[in-house]
Amino acid sequence: MNIHGFVDLHTHGIGRYDTRTDDYEEILTMARAHAKAGTIAILPTIYSGPINEMRKNLKAVSKAMEVQARGEGLKAMGRTFGAQILGVNLEGPFLNPVKCGAMDKGTFIKPTLAALNKLIAGYEDIVRIITIAPELPGALKVIEKCADMGIRVNMGHSDATLQQAVEAKKAGATGITHIFNAMRPFHHREPGIAGLGLTNSDLYIEVIADGVHLHPLTLELLFNRKPLDKIIIVSDSVRGQKTAKGVVYDNGVLAGSGLTISGAVKRLQRIGISDAEIIEVSTGNPLRYLGMKGSIRCS
Repeated sequence: MNIHGFVDLHTHGIGRYDTRTDDYEEILTMARAHAKAGTIAILPTIYSGPINEMRKNLKAVSKAMEVQARGEGLKAMGRTFGAQILGVNLEGPFLNPVKCGAMDKGTFIKPTLAALNKLIAGYEDIVRIITIAPELPGALKVIEKCADMGIRVNMGHSDATLQQAVEAKKAGATGITHIFNAMRPFHHREPGIAGLGLTNSDLYIEVIADGVHLHPLTLELLFNRKPLDKIIIVSDSVRGQKTAKGVVYDNGVLAGSGLTISGAVKRLQRIGISDAEIIEVSTGNPLRYLGMKGSIRCS
């Protein structure tokens, strides 16, 4: 079965382009590249960086969304919408340096309400998801504020214990960013965020299904243990040269995937995940998480 119509809530870039830009045309180019691979909607994901730099990136995505909304102009120029841009996913800057992954830990800052306001002021209506390390001092207040604003809070890039993750959920966190990656490893006496994500029926979990970020047996474990309606397949795609296995390294550190959702789907099919399950985790669930099911246009 040839599946398409994917929704990717976590994509930093594709090919030669990514969200670290002030040029909205690059964001539109990303959207068109995703559309060619069968993705109908994306949430461009902005890396942690200095707040002023992240705001430039926010502006570029906002402008790209405005251009898509004026779709007739695009069609008149012989161009397509590409995948619909649903808003922005902020992966930072309120993250733990000890779990930085390939991101620049020098850009991570302590979570405060003042810093949150400085970051998103004027763009509150397009920020859909933000990743926060819940163990950081001040994080729970920022999580509560984001939840009150209708922004989905994912826990991630974190060394949080299970109890700290539970407290973040109580404060309003609703998801986990790329489970098992850039977080405290699961331990039989300290399950951490990963353990909570595996066992809690309310939390959504992002799953990078390229077969490298998570071993195929780990993918099978997730699909066997986690309620299907709380699994979201994401690409975590980044700009750069991908390896034969479809991932991208930055100075020897696993930086992200070089696959779109369609590539990940093929790998899920190989390990026996049914097409019906794949459709749910790559189309319905991401839209349900954002509260946007039924709001996607195709072109």
